Amino acid sequence: MKHWGIAAGWLVLWVTLLGVPASFAQTTGQTTQQTPNPWVELLKNPNPKARAKAAREMGKSGDTTTVPALTAALTDASPQVRREVVMALSQFHDSASLDAVITATRDPEPSVRVLAVKGLVGYYTGESPSAGFSPFFRRQYRRVKGHFVHESTRIDPGVKVNPTVTTALVETMKDERAIEPAREAAKGLGILLAQPAVPDLVKAAHSTDEDLAREALEALSKIKDTSAGPRLVDLLDSTMPDVKRDAAVTLGILRTHEALAKLQWVYENDPEQKNKEKAIEGLAFVGDPASIPVFKKALSSGAKPVRTSAAEGLARVKDPNTLPDLEKAMGQERDAGVKLALEYAITAVGKEDYLAGLVHELTSILRSDVAQAYLIELARDPKFLPKLYTFLSEDDATVRKKLCTVLMFAGDQSSLNHLDRLTHDKDTEVASEAIRASRAIRARVALPAPAPTPTPATAQKP
Repeated sequence: MKHWGIAAGWLVLWVTLLGVPASFAQTTGQTTQQTPNPWVELLKNPNPKARAKAAREMGKSGDTTTVPALTAALTDASPQVRREVVMALSQFHDSASLDAVITATRDPEPSVRVLAVKGLVGYYTGESPSAGFSPFFRRQYRRVKGHFVHESTRIDPGVKVNPTVTTALVETMKDERAIEPAREAAKGLGILLAQPAVPDLVKAAHSTDEDLAREALEALSKIKDTSAGPRLVDLLDSTMPDVKRDAAVTLGILRTHEALAKLQWVYENDPEQKNKEKAIEGLAFVGDPASIPVFKKALSSGAKPVRTSAAEGLARVKDPNTLPDLEKAMGQERDAGVKLALEYAITAVGKEDYLAGLVHELTSILRSDVAQAYLIELARDPKFLPKLYTFLSEDDATVRKKLCTVLMFAGDQSSLNHLDRLTHDKDTEVASEAIRASRAIRARVALPAPAPTPTPATAQKP
């Protein structure tokens, strides 16, 4: 319970320093016993700074009884107050606050709409918007967009998003008169894996605003609806260089075979090195056997990104006949990142000499995310998946935890017994990730959650 008497006394001092009329301060002190939450009263104060402060404190309080008052304050004349109200409402995870934040996506002030979009996304990711407008996820790995970015910037498998949230984000994205909210909405649709938004994201990918187009392409790469691919091929001719490059990678992630010829042409003929690198990255994601000659030749390229993509492409083709080329490249390679890609490829074509090394790269400060992404791709093969289970007993807790994440995205029903054991791991982070992975797999294969283990105090005797 909050000690509202203390809070009200502090309010008297605070409003006095702020310059709020003394009569208000006196009233606050006199009515403390009748007012369950003094911040609700302060939200009616004529001073916008006082109202903003009240909204902020109501969000911190976690008191859901304040949601109606905050919802009413969405019509406040001050944008500053409305921003604080949206951030406060985003702290509450209930249907009433969610509906209120949806309403705020239509606010006339763009900065309020940006916060509302972040609030809707945060409802499902656990992140809350802040006044600094910092992005939810600060770790950005644009080079391998969709390769491992999407694994750390998306909702967990099995999370259901309210259709009204998707609709609100789509409408915000379509209104390019307020471009910042539109960009944020496109990003949010990707994080929420909003498949119903794919047609509108395809349109947004063709926007004349470069940043909106790029956010839409990244969202499509996360959602992975392959039907979008053919409608993006024309972007390989975009006059905006970054859109052209992002389109090349997105087309690869979407396995758009219609783009193969164009991607190969760009790789072999485009005068811009960055365009070449993105084109072969796209080819690598498609992993079509027709690209094997391109990949084999690219293993000896002087550019590290090209050699990396060549190895990744051969990994996805999974042709055992390419093993000699991969082993030769491994013997000559000196770059650790490219060697990791070669380890992935050699493992993918059927030789497991490097599997343990690939798993132990999960502890690397620089390459753990890449190793995890490679293992996720490998584990999606039901024949490969059981080979990871033995590593769940590794002494290193980081390995156990990250393998739980791998199983969250690639595990199946056979993974559940192994994960259930790790839910009792001595390392709490491992146990937490095991629970998260188990929940995701059960949602994916439509299995009920296990009954909670009874404690000694509640266990029933037979």
